[in-house]
Amino acid sequence: MNDMVLQCGRPLYNDLIKWDCLTRRKILTGGIPLHRYLRAVGFSNIQKREEYEELVRFTSECYQTEESAVNAEGEDFSERRKAFAEQMGLMVRGVYDEKEEFHAEYCVPYFTGRAERFYEDMVIERHAEKESYAGVCDDMNLGVSLIFYLQNVTEYLNRKRYGRMENATASLILSGLSVEGKVLMPVYQKMPVVSEIKASQERSRMLQAARDGDEDAIENLTLEDMDMYSMISRRITDEDVFSIVTTHFMPCGVECDHYNIMGEILDVELLENNKTHEKVYVLTIETNEIIMDVCINQKDLLGEPKAGRRFRGIIWLQGLVHFEEKW
Repeated sequence: MNDMVLQCGRPLYNDLIKWDCLTRRKILTGGIPLHRYLRAVGFSNIQKREEYEELVRFTSECYQTEESAVNAEGEDFSERRKAFAEQMGLMVRGVYDEKEEFHAEYCVPYFTGRAERFYEDMVIERHAEKESYAGVCDDMNLGVSLIFYLQNVTEYLNRKRYGRMENATASLILSGLSVEGKVLMPVYQKMPVVSEIKASQERSRMLQAARDGDEDAIENLTLEDMDMYSMISRRITDEDVFSIVTTHFMPCGVECDHYNIMGEILDVELLENNKTHEKVYVLTIETNEIIMDVCINQKDLLGEPKAGRRFRGIIWLQGLVHFEEKW
């Protein structure tokens, strides 16, 4: 009798059943939706669902690392990674059944950055659709909550299961995947003087006080915003908006972890996907005093990136959380 499984009420036949080349356990794939940000890590040539499912099978069979955890439903949840360049690749997540057959549920591209920031208060919550998670933390440089897609889900699940989250602080490595961006020329800026640095520190202090309910801080911030709006309104009649606004970090669209950013390029690196041989730029960017690495396909970047110039584009924000115990 032919092997057959059911997925979403439809039969999947032998061509969707593969064998793990490392553990010789069955892998079941099929019906996995195509991910928009595949091209950011060098897979712009994947256009058809059949090509994508073949790529998911390849990643599932020839993965380089695997981490497992027990999810809320009591299933053996697994995270398999395959790198196609340094710190960049695909991640297939799924579950094992009682026969130790791996069911691939979804596949996401990832890129791990290098700049690390410390956050004391961080909240991680599960998405309603599937076993994926979003992290939320407050950043005083932005004045709003920062929401990112969590990369190391299995580590979080294991810590949560064994009760090691209550007394944990976290450092966060942010990175962004982009499928559209452009390079802008820099604007002349004088070196920040001591008074400007102190003013920035004072604004961060007032933002924290406003979050705690301080009415005086709220009023002062409102007056500052009104003065800023008035200054921009005067200058916009004679100047280009991007000569006035040198950096920004704004939520974009309806998805919480997508942002429209603009910032100074600090470093440029060109990587090559070892499977497709597509070129991918890794741009180290400082935006609103936040330093992060952004990964974008060479085909999707308009202009030549160089240190000192600016990048503007839409990113899907990811985060790798390093949990630390409080003692």
